[in-house]
Amino acid sequence: MSEKTGKARRGGLGQLLIPLIAIGLLIIFNLIRDPGFFSIETKLNNTGNTVLAGNLISIINGASELAILAMGMTLVTAACGGQDISVGAAAAIAGSVFVRIIRGAAPVTGGTVALAFLACCAVAMLFGAFNGMLVAVFRIQPMIATLILYTCGRSIAYWINGGATPTIDSAITSAIGSFIPGVPIPTPVIIVAIMALLFSLVFRFTTLELFTQSVGINQSAARLNGISPTLIKLLSFIILGICVSVAGSIGVCRLGLINHETLLIDIEMDTILAVAIGGNSLGGGKFRISGSILGAYVIQMLTITLYAMKVPSTDVKAYKAIVIVLLVVIGSPVVKRWFSGLVNRFHAGRAAAVKEVG
Repeated sequence: MSEKTGKARRGGLGQLLIPLIAIGLLIIFNLIRDPGFFSIETKLNNTGNTVLAGNLISIINGASELAILAMGMTLVTAACGGQDISVGAAAAIAGSVFVRIIRGAAPVTGGTVALAFLACCAVAMLFGAFNGMLVAVFRIQPMIATLILYTCGRSIAYWINGGATPTIDSAITSAIGSFIPGVPIPTPVIIVAIMALLFSLVFRFTTLELFTQSVGINQSAARLNGISPTLIKLLSFIILGICVSVAGSIGVCRLGLINHETLLIDIEMDTILAVAIGGNSLGGGKFRISGSILGAYVIQMLTITLYAMKVPSTDVKAYKAIVIVLLVVIGSPVVKRWFSGLVNRFHAGRAAAVKEVG
C-alpha cells in the first residue's frame, strides 16, 4: 500500500474517531450502570413471531429514520455547505401521500404499497428539487431556503388527507414498520442496511462522491474542471428527497397512521447533529456517510440511556444538548488542531530524546 493511500485511510478512520469514542463511552457507562443493558433476548410479538428484543435492538431500530435522513443530509451539507431544516416536514408530506394512496385501494396489496411509495418518493423528490433550485439557482443560503418548507410543510401534509389522521390496517405495512414474518430483525434496520449499500454502490460506480466533494471544497475550481455546481447541488437535494420518502414511509408504517403534527417531529436538528458528530464538516467538502450513520446511533443510544436512567422526557433534550455540544466541540477543527499539535510536540520531543541518547 502506498504512503498516500495509507494517509487517506488513516484520515478516514480519524474522521470516525469522535462517533466511535462516543459509542464506546456510552457502552462502558451503561455496562457499569447495568451489566445487562445490552443483553438481547428473543420473544413472541403480537403476531406470534419470534423476534429479537432488548435495548440494543431498540437503539438500532429506533435510529433507522434518523440514519436514513442523515445519509441524505450528508450529501446536501457536503455540496452546499449548509443544511436542510425541512426534512421532518417533507417526511410528513411524503407520509401523507403514502397513506392517501393506500387508503384509496381495497384490498391493500404489495403492488399498492409499491405504488404508494413511488408516489410519495416522487413528491418528496419534487419538493427536494424546489429546495435545491432555491439554493443552486437563486443562491439562497440552504437553511433560509428550506425554512419555507419547514414552515408550511406540515400544513400541506394536513391538506393532503383533508385534515384527518387516517389509519392504515395492512399486514404489509405492519411488516415494514415492525417485523417481516420469520425474520427476527426489525424491518427498518434492514432498510437502513439496504440504503447504506445503495449509497456505497453509487459512490463506487459513479463520480458522485468526487464531484460532491469538489463542489463543496471549491465551486470555482470544480466549474473550471467541467463540473456543474448547480447540477450537483440540485442532485443532492433530490437524493435527500428519496431518503425523506423512505423515512416518512417507515414512520407511517410504524404507527399505522399519519399524524402530520407529530411524524418525525424535531428530527431536523438530530439529523444535522448526526452529520456533525460523524466528523463531517458543516461547511461542506469531504464527507463520510458511515460517520453520519454512526452519529445517528450515538444520538439514539444517548436517548435510550437517558430514558433507562428514568430521566423525565421533558429533560431529555436538555441532557442530550449538553452531551452533544461536548462531542461537537471535541470534534471541532480548533480542538483537532490543538490535539494534533500536542501529538506532534510529543513525537518531536521523543525523537530528540532518542537522538540525544544515541
